[in-house]
Amino acid sequence: MNDLIDTRRTTPSIPSDAGLTVLHHCMSPDQWEHIFNGIELPCLLVRPNGIIIEANEATLKAAKKSRHEVVGYGVCQIIHGGRWPHLPCPLEEFLKNCAMKVEETRLPGLHGEYLFSIMPIKGADETIDMILLTARELSSDEIRKVDYMRNGKLAAIGELAAGVAHEINNPITGIINFAQILLDSYKFDSAGIEMIQKIIEEGERIASITRHLISFAREDISVREPVNPAEIIYSSLALVSHQLKRDGIILATHICNDTTLIDADFKKLQQVMLNLISNSRYALNRRYPGANSEKILELSCNYANNDEGIRVCRIIVKDYGTGLPQSLLEHIFEPFFSTKPPGEGTGLGLSISYGIIKEHGGNMSVNSIMEQFTEMIIDLPIGMRTNG
Repeated sequence: MNDLIDTRRTTPSIPSDAGLTVLHHCMSPDQWEHIFNGIELPCLLVRPNGIIIEANEATLKAAKKSRHEVVGYGVCQIIHGGRWPHLPCPLEEFLKNCAMKVEETRLPGLHGEYLFSIMPIKGADETIDMILLTARELSSDEIRKVDYMRNGKLAAIGELAAGVAHEINNPITGIINFAQILLDSYKFDSAGIEMIQKIIEEGERIASITRHLISFAREDISVREPVNPAEIIYSSLALVSHQLKRDGIILATHICNDTTLIDADFKKLQQVMLNLISNSRYALNRRYPGANSEKILELSCNYANNDEGIRVCRIIVKDYGTGLPQSLLEHIFEPFFSTKPPGEGTGLGLSISYGIIKEHGGNMSVNSIMEQFTEMIIDLPIGMRTNG
């Protein structure tokens, strides 16, 4: 730790003058080391470019890393588990502004949910060349509050999406109808017919998007009946098992044989399962283009108590593919937000799935670490129990 203030130490990643210049005048290096490591909360000193220049013992313990595995690395890599080249890290972008911020967020690199604080530190010349990051682990009650606020945010986005969808739906229906009238009532050459057909096709594509937005807002009316959730999983796998086998994906299932039923729309929940399996397949193929013993997709269905102590059916779809950057997890259920490169995804699949689960009175959440795994967790309320 002494080398924080020893200007003789140089590394490729850290300037040789790295240190808390502002504190040099009021305490010795030994005093600073004692205080910094004595803080029980994880603390990091970073440059505005996101490079870590020091970490206390609490950080190393939470991250389960040595000091040499932390200092000199990007802060996103350590606390978020990394990021993708085509998606910027919001935290690193924010640090460039040298502004203060406090937020409640998940930090998989520190293995928990935290109250995360960003505090710029001014030097003797009033410039900011260092930023102090601190993280206090949240209590179970605080975590529930954060989840409640996240769900509220998505509900608000859903209402906005539904309003936009309804406003768009009427004029786009008119465009489609008028284009069809033109096609039916007037004579055009082949180029004109092709152009009008294109207008109809694109109009119908927009209409499809508005229907998806309404689905996200949970305004669809569905027909439900008592369903065994295991049957939903097995029927979904029957449709994609050939693709999984062709891709060399190893499938592992852990399905409870309990005969507890849920009140559900079978087709809609099957749509959710197929979407989640498709996403896992994409992530596994990206990480392992060919066969690999780690190319695993796990599906489980069991019964458990949720955070409120309510008995639910819990379905988990877990893959060991690319994982997701933590900085993006809070946005993945939002309409049109996609983690895929441009042109490879619409950003509607997960938002629609989220809306369907909420429509069923359930909850969907995500847990992921870059280059390790992603698991989608679905909790559905239990309907009735059979005597079988």
